Amino acid sequence: MSKSEFVHLHNHTEYSLLDGACRLVDDKGKPAELFNLIAKEYKMPALAITDHGNMYGALEFYWAARDSGIKPIIGCEVYVAPKSRFDKTPQLQTIHGKQYYHLTLLARDFEGYQNLMNLVSLGFTEGFYSKPRVDKEILQKYSKGIIALSGCLSGEVAASLLVDNFEYALKAAEFQKEIFGRENYYIEIMDNGILNQQKILPKFLELAKKIDVALVATNDCHFLKKEDAKYHDILLCIGTGKSVNDTKRMRFESDLFFYRSPEEMIATFSFAPQSIKSTLEIAEKVNLEIPQDVLHLPKFPVPKEYNSDSQYLEKLCNEGLKKRYLNITREHIDRLNMELSVINRMNFASYFLIVSD
Repeated sequence: MSKSEFVHLHNHTEYSLLDGACRLVDDKGKPAELFNLIAKEYKMPALAITDHGNMYGALEFYWAARDSGIKPIIGCEVYVAPKSRFDKTPQLQTIHGKQYYHLTLLARDFEGYQNLMNLVSLGFTEGFYSKPRVDKEILQKYSKGIIALSGCLSGEVAASLLVDNFEYALKAAEFQKEIFGRENYYIEIMDNGILNQQKILPKFLELAKKIDVALVATNDCHFLKKEDAKYHDILLCIGTGKSVNDTKRMRFESDLFFYRSPEEMIATFSFAPQSIKSTLEIAEKVNLEIPQDVLHLPKFPVPKEYNSDSQYLEKLCNEGLKKRYLNITREHIDRLNMELSVINRMNFASYFLIVSD
């Protein structure tokens, strides 16, 4: 079998907590069944990870994909605040009644990977309100090296089309295109057998043509195989605190949110073959190499009166020594100096300051 003509670009793992049901590694630390399916059965050259609002599984996914002989595409389905990420008023809503939108982001290269980490971190430290939210300001600031897909039904573009506000959808798409650049922006289309998805597909085609950007087909995968839908449903119940017998609870409208075969995806989007080709085009564009032999630690911001992080760490350690011991002996001092010398020799002073903070 030749290489697949389709790549899954919108996928949730176990790190989309209580929503994704796909493991990345097995109990022995080896690549899980997902990678066997993608690499051996489907012959896909690449695979993406786009968990909700976080990158917890990024490195685990990266090495598991590499070990399986497929290109890892690291991404995230971020939550976008409709206004400012700092606005946390209880009734914050747009004309579509949304407190946040979804947007699918993929790291094109190492700079994009770093920018994606910045966005996700700021979503938690500055924008958290029910969800870790980013906003248009930081999307513009950290857009370099990132490929953006317009998102699922909860994306700003799709949500606008669902309420028949084509002009608003057009404006939102134009703005996203402006942020990431035409070559890095795609209108994302899905068909999991959901009526609302099918209802706006023609509008997506019209919109993409109007702003001259490509379509890309995704499947929003949440579980591995079709028969896993029932287990995923139980996971949702745990996440929402509901019983499976509750008729009014949240549930997925179809069982097609699994890793469908390339042939099935190609047949589903036969009306827009370019959207299938775009998946391969995006996979080709991605060239992310994460160095293994470099220590990636942030630099801790020490007070200006200290010349280095090691000097500041020594000061804090001496203060701690005085708090813990009434009578400080030569043995205490020698032991502290020995510990500090090891930390400084390994360039770990910033790490210990971060943990302390």
